[in-house]
Amino acid sequence: MAPSITRIESREFEYPLEDVGTDEHGFNLVYEPGETTYRKLFGVKIHTDEGITGEYVGGNSPAAAQYNIIAKYLIGKNPLEREKHWSEIKRALRKYDRMGMGPIDIALWDFAGKYYDAPIHELLGTYRTEIPAYASTYHGDDAGGLDSPAAFADFAEECRDQGFGGFKIHGWGGGDGSRDLDREVEAVHAVGERVGDEMDLMHDPACELETFADALELGKACDEQEFFWYEDPFRDGGISQHAHRKLSQKLDTPILQTEHVRGLELKSDFAANDATDFLRADPEYDAGITGAMKVARVAEAFGLDIEFHAPGPAQRHCIAACRNSNYYEMALVHPHCQNTQPPVYEGDYSDMMEAVEGGTVSVPEGPGLGVDYDWGYIEANTTGDVHTYE
Repeated sequence: MAPSITRIESREFEYPLEDVGTDEHGFNLVYEPGETTYRKLFGVKIHTDEGITGEYVGGNSPAAAQYNIIAKYLIGKNPLEREKHWSEIKRALRKYDRMGMGPIDIALWDFAGKYYDAPIHELLGTYRTEIPAYASTYHGDDAGGLDSPAAFADFAEECRDQGFGGFKIHGWGGGDGSRDLDREVEAVHAVGERVGDEMDLMHDPACELETFADALELGKACDEQEFFWYEDPFRDGGISQHAHRKLSQKLDTPILQTEHVRGLELKSDFAANDATDFLRADPEYDAGITGAMKVARVAEAFGLDIEFHAPGPAQRHCIAACRNSNYYEMALVHPHCQNTQPPVYEGDYSDMMEAVEGGTVSVPEGPGLGVDYDWGYIEANTTGDVHTYE
């Protein structure tokens, strides 16, 4: 008898980030001594008649809002038929961004690994089990942390000394004319001159730059310091093929796009139209491990590299099954405040800076995702309704 899904649970919870606030608009996380920011995540469980439960912790409110559509379809279905479910749910969510597919698909992969008693990367096809890591910073602040070009350079040295092979700048936010492009350019030069001969360097303005001209000026600074890539620079939101093709034509630094492009086909179009030099994927954003690995294979077909967004066990398994991926993003890191990892892991899994040893992180080897979640913590910090579908 094939296994069958009997019940799906979704639980919203929160956890604190000490000495972390937001910038003037309330969107970017930044260092703010004495402030505590609470982040919300969701814990998902897919129960089956096998007594095996697929689990995943992550996602966001827009994703969770789509679970009711997905869950109703999945109840009574075989959890191993992921490709079929992926196709049906993709069509059902065609009016939406499909963010709800990611956590559910990851939980289905977790079930499959537990069912077959194998880590997910083995089910995908293992290429490696140690992954080089780069340090991906919080946004710049004005509170005594990453508050100057020199501070970014100092922190880059610290990350180099900890063994990181790469360092990515997230610059300063701001708006209404308050953004200082000169400071952004100076940070590129400060970091490049300090550690550019010893680390791969990246820059991600997170779509903060307001004009093509600003993106070009900062990109030329990246050229001068021979940066490894330049990512999501300006206010198109990271989705214009034409704009990024034009930018790429004027720069030597490779462009990394498609973090904010939803859908396999649209990402493929970016590659086909020379609008990016690397493709970006994220198992949460890109319809799960199933969707993210489709993007990875498209990148391989185009002769491009695939770079996975954000840290997490699902990302590690995906990268472990990819030849054409360079780095694991250890994010967000800062000299004076903690990484954004939620305190939900039992055992030795960690996405704190200290998890990088010899410049790499290891891929979990237990069944499924290979991590044990602290459901006691999640339940004790529940903030919203617990939704059960059966």
